[in-house]
Amino acid sequence: MAAALWALLAASFLAALLLQRARARRPGGGGDSGFFQELIRYGKTKSGGERRPASLRLLHVPKRWFIHFYAVSVLWNGFLLIWLLQAQSLPGSLSSWLQHLHHALGRASQNEDMGSEHFSALLVLLLLWLHSFRRLAECLWTSVFSDGVIHTVQYCFGLGYYVALGLTVLCQVPANFRNGKVINLSHSVPYGDWFERVSCPHYFAEVLIYVSMAITLGLHNVTWWFVVLYVLSNQALAAVLCHEFYQNKFSSYPKHRKAFIPFVY
Repeated sequence: MAAALWALLAASFLAALLLQRARARRPGGGGDSGFFQELIRYGKTKSGGERRPASLRLLHVPKRWFIHFYAVSVLWNGFLLIWLLQAQSLPGSLSSWLQHLHHALGRASQNEDMGSEHFSALLVLLLLWLHSFRRLAECLWTSVFSDGVIHTVQYCFGLGYYVALGLTVLCQVPANFRNGKVINLSHSVPYGDWFERVSCPHYFAEVLIYVSMAITLGLHNVTWWFVVLYVLSNQALAAVLCHEFYQNKFSSYPKHRKAFIPFVY
């Protein structure tokens, strides 16, 4: 549904562009009167405001109200960002109305790399929020607005745009991943990325995290290196058990995979 909505919007604006270009090529067609021109023009491109009928001027708001777009985006997409973070740690405990909206606009789970999709959505939402915050700051403290105006339709569209944009990013995460429902209770052979080399890349990554902490604290910190040694031993044991499980359960399990450390163990 989200894809269809954006395809429709893209087609609408493309049609408006083609119509405007065709109109501009006609003799005397470069003016800016008419309802169509009212909808597509704003700010400096909307000249002759005083010559417009009073009824049309009533449907205008100051262009400086652009600031509302970014204020809405900071609040709404910040909320979605927090919601997505919460969905990762507390699945199934979130607002039902937003879950229903996500299911209506989103797509069903197709599997395969939902963790990656979840991270990508988080990253894009974060970048969108930072962009909106930067634009809000610019509008507040940098931009100098003229007396230009925008149509109320354009204003409402701008408000809805950032709401829809955040929802579109959110809907890139498969629905079943977000609502706390179990997708599949059976075990299967994992594939992709580090799984091609080791059975338990998450355990190996855990050790790397603690090693990075040891480096941050200083290579001379003997105490922390004992912590690293503990984590290494603990995760290695868990990895070996998991590796043996896969080997016993799946006769076709890849022979080249190591249990814990790529190419080593």
